[in-house]
Amino acid sequence: MVGLSTTMRRLGIITVTNSAVVSPTLISSTAAFSRNLTLRSPLGNHHLTNSIRLLKSRSLLSSFSCFSSSSSSSAAYLPALDEFPSTKASVAVRDDNKKVILKGMSYASLQEWVESHGFRPGQAMMLWKRLYKDNIWAENPDQLQGLNKDFKRMISEHAEFGALSFKDVRPASDGTRKVNKWMLQILFTLDDGLVIETVVIPCDRGRTTVCVSSQVGCAMNCQFCYTGRMGLKRNLTAAEIVEQAVYARRLLSHEVGSITNVVFMGMGEPFHNIDNVIKAANILVDENGLHFSPRKVTVSTSGLVPQLKRFLRECNCALAVSLNATTDEVRNWIMPINRKYKLSLLLETLREELSSRHKYKVLFEYVMLAGVNDSMEDAKRLVELVQGIPCKINLIQFNPHSGSQFIQTDEDKMIKFRNVLAEGGCTVLMRFSRGNDQMAACGQLGMLGAIQAPVMRVPDQFRTALKASV
Repeated sequence: MVGLSTTMRRLGIITVTNSAVVSPTLISSTAAFSRNLTLRSPLGNHHLTNSIRLLKSRSLLSSFSCFSSSSSSSAAYLPALDEFPSTKASVAVRDDNKKVILKGMSYASLQEWVESHGFRPGQAMMLWKRLYKDNIWAENPDQLQGLNKDFKRMISEHAEFGALSFKDVRPASDGTRKVNKWMLQILFTLDDGLVIETVVIPCDRGRTTVCVSSQVGCAMNCQFCYTGRMGLKRNLTAAEIVEQAVYARRLLSHEVGSITNVVFMGMGEPFHNIDNVIKAANILVDENGLHFSPRKVTVSTSGLVPQLKRFLRECNCALAVSLNATTDEVRNWIMPINRKYKLSLLLETLREELSSRHKYKVLFEYVMLAGVNDSMEDAKRLVELVQGIPCKINLIQFNPHSGSQFIQTDEDKMIKFRNVLAEGGCTVLMRFSRGNDQMAACGQLGMLGAIQAPVMRVPDQFRTALKASV
């Protein structure tokens, strides 16, 4: 994101929002393509304004401090050269009062916890459904209608419902095509005062996507990503990840429609926090709970190969891989993770792991940077690189931000690039900028502190292209 990344991460995708799908046999004209991008939001300006006023006026909302330089910690800025910081899963217990956090537990763990306090397994299922199902999304014991009063008392004494405090919500217009399309950027404050960002993207086709963060900041240091400049503050717990989706459903479903898709493309590299991400993803798709379709929960990565293998073997959710270059030279520069896991290793791993999976396709994200990775030669190389990998390719328009060295590839060139891929037999998506007027777009999330990730040395042949953006 995934930044709305690193993810929306580094830089990610939202395949359900503003994408035009192009089959290899159909290359539409520029005019036809532009018409296909015209979307309408179910959310009118008037209703959106009233909704935001309502959210901000609710008693559960309060003000918390944002990032400060004192909250910054040393970050692993060059993950391809150094070992990663520990990604051990955090326990779902608050240290101050020893209360468990309910949304940090899988159903099996919740049932075990309920039974340890002398209650029947069936009561665990009733609690689970009130946390995640039937439009209840309980946030306190008073919302646990139908549960035994002794059971509710035990929950009040030994558990807390969530791990986030709602801080603010901001609307972001399209930014370039001033039509009735909106994104909502939600800010949450964590127990330690750090702030994370979640983005909700309405779509006119009966579905809405929530883009969740998996870390505070990011250690990957992708050069085009604002989030990556923060460095890594810490991992999010499973509860802090799941709660983002629950809040989106609880607060916004009435206004923006059903939340149907989740993408791990917000702040952070999801696979750098693999334990908590897999745990959170499994909670999201549990059929007795939130019950998102595994096909509609997409986890994105910059290419951590061992964790990628584990994810494909332990989770049924969709996978997106930020590729963003067709040579190791360029990828080493703009995505330092490539110094540890080269393109050839990453792509061969995908070929091997996906060879036995039926109808499973990886989504390759490709952020287009003018003069860096957007030549027709790059397009032809990309066709060759993905041969033998069941995939779709998502071309993403770069979202500028303060201090960025890069500039956007213009839309006409993106379409020409797309056409080369389609002629080569690839299925292609395209996504142009949304939400960059509020720094809510892909790759723009976060707030910089006193400590920032270093800028990598620019290869000589690309210095002219970057100078144009200064």
